[in-house]
Amino acid sequence: MIVSLAEAIEELVRDGDSVALEGFTHLTPYAAGHEIIRRRKRRLTLVRMTPDVLYDQMIGAGCARKMIFSWAGNPGVGSLHRFRDAFENGWPVPLEIEEHSHADMAARYAAGASGLPFAVLRGYLGGDLPRYNPTIKFIECPFTGERLAATPALNPDVAIVHAQQADRKGNVLIWGIVGIQKEAVLSAKRSLVTVEELVEELEPRANSVVLPAWTLSAVAVVPRGALPSYAHGYYPRDNAYYERWDAISRDRDAFGRWLEEVVRGG
Repeated sequence: MIVSLAEAIEELVRDGDSVALEGFTHLTPYAAGHEIIRRRKRRLTLVRMTPDVLYDQMIGAGCARKMIFSWAGNPGVGSLHRFRDAFENGWPVPLEIEEHSHADMAARYAAGASGLPFAVLRGYLGGDLPRYNPTIKFIECPFTGERLAATPALNPDVAIVHAQQADRKGNVLIWGIVGIQKEAVLSAKRSLVTVEELVEELEPRANSVVLPAWTLSAVAVVPRGALPSYAHGYYPRDNAYYERWDAISRDRDAFGRWLEEVVRGG
């Protein structure tokens, strides 16, 4: 249950998998994503509600063949240039995209976690996205006759999240801004949580989520595993990192140097 990060990634993430690395600004699992790069995993379908710099790095490293998402960007800075280069120019490999709304992605995770085949929501009526995304369908409510949107449940092969603490039995505690991490873990076939530290006993607090050990495939202790995003109660967000990334990611050669020096050489 409690293993090293390298062991967890090698065992749980396989070429061709759909992989969700979730965390809404807070607790983004950067260390796990970088280990996926180091392990040279390929042809992944990357799933995330808000892909930011981490997915830009993984796409630029050639890990991804497809991205399923609801918003993409470098928060507070601008575009994801490695993502755009892959989608627009096929570098380093062609990238397929499947775009949804935030509400839809959350509903799809919840459906997957509940064992349902699809999600239902009010949305997309009058919008253009259904014209470009064939997974968005419309159904009629059998009780009211209302026209509703339906999309297939999300069931990633692997879900990876970062959290603050785990106990020695493998139970995990997350607090602060909690996004879709619980639903992502429960919807996935396999799951990994990286944590800041092991503790003898979890102490649930306000606005917290406990992931019981039975919901997880593995736990890895990775202090500062969310940097440059932040872990509430442990360290702040490194805003300068996101600003620096804009210049690094604009240029293929600069990105290549960063990849070899910081990730693969680190």
